[in-house]
Amino acid sequence: MDINTDITTIGIVGCGLMGAGIAQVAVEAGFKVVAKEIDQASLDRGLARIHVQWDKAVGKGKRSLDEVALFNARLQGTLSWSSLSDCELIIEAVPEILSLKLATFKELDRCLAPSTVICSNTSSISITELIAGLGPDRHPFTAGLHFFNPVSAMPLVEIIRTVLSSADTIAALQAFVKKIGKTPVLAPDSPGFIVNRLLVPFLLDAIRAREQQLASTADIDAGMKLGCGHPMGPLHLADFIGLDTIANVADVMFEAFGEPRFKAPSLVKQLVAAGRLGRKSGLGFYRWEGETRMEPIAL
Repeated sequence: MDINTDITTIGIVGCGLMGAGIAQVAVEAGFKVVAKEIDQASLDRGLARIHVQWDKAVGKGKRSLDEVALFNARLQGTLSWSSLSDCELIIEAVPEILSLKLATFKELDRCLAPSTVICSNTSSISITELIAGLGPDRHPFTAGLHFFNPVSAMPLVEIIRTVLSSADTIAALQAFVKKIGKTPVLAPDSPGFIVNRLLVPFLLDAIRAREQQLASTADIDAGMKLGCGHPMGPLHLADFIGLDTIANVADVMFEAFGEPRFKAPSLVKQLVAAGRLGRKSGLGFYRWEGETRMEPIAL
């Protein structure tokens, strides 16, 4: 069975922070996008995220009202799996919970054409593990497609190729990534892939340094930002990514590799248990007002 390389319609399953960002850049690049959510409230929040960004762009003179009208015409929200049936490419962007992703892939297997390319935006979970429940005929049409937050600004997309992914699937995904204005890199199907395999231990070390009172939150961030030329400090970045996301990725990588550097520190688990997830909740290592980082919070 041949892959349909003429990708015109993208399905996004999950319209949270990442799913909404992926939907936005795909629509702006000329693709029709069907965004699927679990309930109307979640769908409304996801679509509102996209519309806020377009409203801001119009206000700054970066987009015209005519452009935004065209974007809206290419964006469809849905609660129905069957609405995804005409998509040539599906990108799963549900929360980083293995059982939820496996259930999502099972639903996709039921409603899609056999040659539809199915990808996951997982930041750490093995793609081979995610597709294990799919029929073997689908395996060549699967891969990972890992975007970075914020999707509209970050230029990189990791394409994760399994031993089962076909060369045509990978070529089609490389072309798609380039068409939306991003740079693709090929990553192995190993927990953390390339970026998080290197980044997450760095962030966990910074959290451990704070836990051990090596320095204050502000000083740890200033040290790495000004001393190493990083655009933001590691604790600021951890808040930006989401402390719950970091904890989940750390758990996956520690289970896979068993190395202490991948183990989530007690501090990050305590913050998550307290509902201090970073920017998304308004409190983490810092206090946040919307997207604006405020002062560090006492630990």
